[in-house]
Amino acid sequence: MKYWHFTLFFLILISVGCENIKKKKEYLAGNSKIQYNGRVQKIKDSSVILIGAGSNAQMTVVGDSCLIFLSNEDQRNGYVSIEINNDYKGRYQVNNKPIKLPLGSVDTSNVIIYKATEASTGDVIFNKIIAENLLNTEAEKTPLIEFIGNSITCGMGAQTEEIPCDTAEWYDQHNAYLAYGPRTARRLNLNFRLSCVSGMGMYRNWNDEDQPVMPDVYENLRLNADSTNAADLGRKPDLVSIALGTNDLSLGDGEKERSDFSQEKFVENYIGFVEKIFQYFPETKVTLLTSPMIGENEQGILLESFQKVRDHFTDKPVFVFEFEQMKPNGCGGHPDIKDHKKMADQLTPFLEKVLKNE
Repeated sequence: MKYWHFTLFFLILISVGCENIKKKKEYLAGNSKIQYNGRVQKIKDSSVILIGAGSNAQMTVVGDSCLIFLSNEDQRNGYVSIEINNDYKGRYQVNNKPIKLPLGSVDTSNVIIYKATEASTGDVIFNKIIAENLLNTEAEKTPLIEFIGNSITCGMGAQTEEIPCDTAEWYDQHNAYLAYGPRTARRLNLNFRLSCVSGMGMYRNWNDEDQPVMPDVYENLRLNADSTNAADLGRKPDLVSIALGTNDLSLGDGEKERSDFSQEKFVENYIGFVEKIFQYFPETKVTLLTSPMIGENEQGILLESFQKVRDHFTDKPVFVFEFEQMKPNGCGGHPDIKDHKKMADQLTPFLEKVLKNE
């Protein structure tokens, strides 16, 4: 009899523990309650690959915490940025271990998982979430802006606090979530889609002149030469922002032979690509962005080239925006997080006027 109270107490603990376990349910990534945006791909085991920079999974979670299961099959470092109820919670490395997210005391939380790295750095695979419950998440109906660009648009070299420059792989400082484009979109209450590749140009890339450029890869899911999987471009953006030219004007690594910059080829390819954008999205508006990271002479060439492109489209809404020049503080001559904020500060009012037809 002396163990009676202890046995009863132990049974109560088991009962409470089982009850808590029962509260948590497993939801595979293919569940219809989870919404996806950007360049993603569903695979047969109900997992979903986040491919492009900024591609994301969004869900409405019930309870005070949840477990997110991500993987990275090729063993390269993948990173995600997580937002809960419009509050940025930081960047997490994908290491095949679940991420436990405290959700606070609210009844429901809007959780969004963004891929922080770009397509060329490898896939991030969202497998499942364990939570008390998921509610149906309606597809976003707010306007959409698509940012097309190079490493700057991808947020390459931006997050230097955790891993200093030149101490790890070249992509370990990526954070697309905090790049100028997504920052601008959030300020304007817009959804965003990123189509960006580090080193890519409009008619030639950073250190080559015979590899695919953005007009060649834009339609492809992974933004490379593989055309077997097409990108889902079904949702039409209200505005397309293109920021390419830094790599076309680049001298490359200084070792590989490189021809002089051809403004004629550059403008010709830009016009052809913008025409393609209007074929996909006839009702969209297009903005052409200069680069804040190049010299004064190069900036002048870029601005002049964009004016030629704009003047070609006499009956289409094409606009040119010039960033102020700045000294970049990120890795490899790229903007860091603070620099991206400054870029968003400049770009936001301009795009707001464009969207309002001012």
